[in-house]
Amino acid sequence: MSSIYKINKGINKPIEFKGLKAQYIAYLAIGLIVLLILFAALYIIGVNMFVCLGITGVLGTALFMTVYRMSDTYGQYGLIKKMAKRSLPVFLKASSRKLFLNLKMSSKNQ
Repeated sequence: MSSIYKINKGINKPIEFKGLKAQYIAYLAIGLIVLLILFAALYIIGVNMFVCLGITGVLGTALFMTVYRMSDTYGQYGLIKKMAKRSLPVFLKASSRKLFLNLKMSSKNQ
């Protein structure tokens, strides 16, 4: 009796959908939801239907191009690393040496 098992070869790989990797799928989904709400709001306000479609189409195209460009440029973790690097200070300012002297003494005691 022989059984056939399928092997999942996608273990530890990021989720990918039509070229989008990892968190960029969520960015695109959130952007599309915002565009849907914008379209509904413009339509309810009374803006012409073709103007609503034009604005939504242009913004949707810009959204897709931006998200795909970010996905290709930064990859799975690159955008997160860029945002983390931006939060690092350029330099540290210390007004006395007391902190560093205490560090040196505490490392000798251990």
